Amino acid sequence: MTKSVVITGVSTGIGYATAAQLVAYGYRVYGSVRKQADADRVRAELGERFTPLVFDVSDHAGVETAVSLVQAALGEQNLAGLVNNAGISTLGPLMHMPLEDFRRQFEVNLFGLLDVTQQFLPLLGARPGAPEPHGRIVNVSSVSGRISYPFFGAYAASKHALEALSDALRRELLVYGIDVIVVEPGTTSTPIIDKASEGAAQYQDTPYGDIIARMQAESVAERRASAIPVEKVSNIIIAALEKEQPKTRYPVPRKKLSGWLLPRWLPDRWLDRIVAMQLGLHRLD
Repeated sequence: MTKSVVITGVSTGIGYATAAQLVAYGYRVYGSVRKQADADRVRAELGERFTPLVFDVSDHAGVETAVSLVQAALGEQNLAGLVNNAGISTLGPLMHMPLEDFRRQFEVNLFGLLDVTQQFLPLLGARPGAPEPHGRIVNVSSVSGRISYPFFGAYAASKHALEALSDALRRELLVYGIDVIVVEPGTTSTPIIDKASEGAAQYQDTPYGDIIARMQAESVAERRASAIPVEKVSNIIIAALEKEQPKTRYPVPRKKLSGWLLPRWLPDRWLDRIVAMQLGLHRLD
């Protein structure tokens, strides 16, 4: 029997790479995109085993329509998995960030994700009389879900919240036999590296303007050069879907020691001082 998986955010990056690999492995993949042009392009590239779903994760009605389409195609069969990959990254100092920008970060990365999950859960097996096996949920979080840095507070907050949501959901879904696994990549070689700086110009006239500009000039090229290959992350997502006994979390840091182990082991004040020195965060006169 052909296994079917839903992946959100497949136009580029991690979502696209995961969809392409699953199609190659014989899965039926239903992938969300926000534009019809992307739907047509990805369908042409991935072939007949890929079915595009055109919706934004923050659009409840759009998600509802997509669920109906997938349900009609599945019949009584369950989805093998739901990969919640769609997300955005909003850069800026929290002191000056417009609340609408902060809310949008959560609307996509958390509220939209939960809406998608709630609506697809019956198709994963959370319904009376659902056949075995039940499906799994893989939530794409980030190392920022465990470690927060200046100017990425909105993004990190949404991913911290996703970590907590995933733990609670995993324990609640024990009654249905539906597992929830979190994948936590660091900076990955995807277009989000460049998109992360979008909107930063609005903070140019704040005391943080020069710091952000310098940080962008120094770090974007370095991050792009040392970014994690997207296939490494997609391989882990697929392992989370297929392993008989997956871990609850799969961290995939860009730099294991300096980007994952030390920031979580060092005392907070030590890490504060290190970050301040790296970014030039000094007390204003």
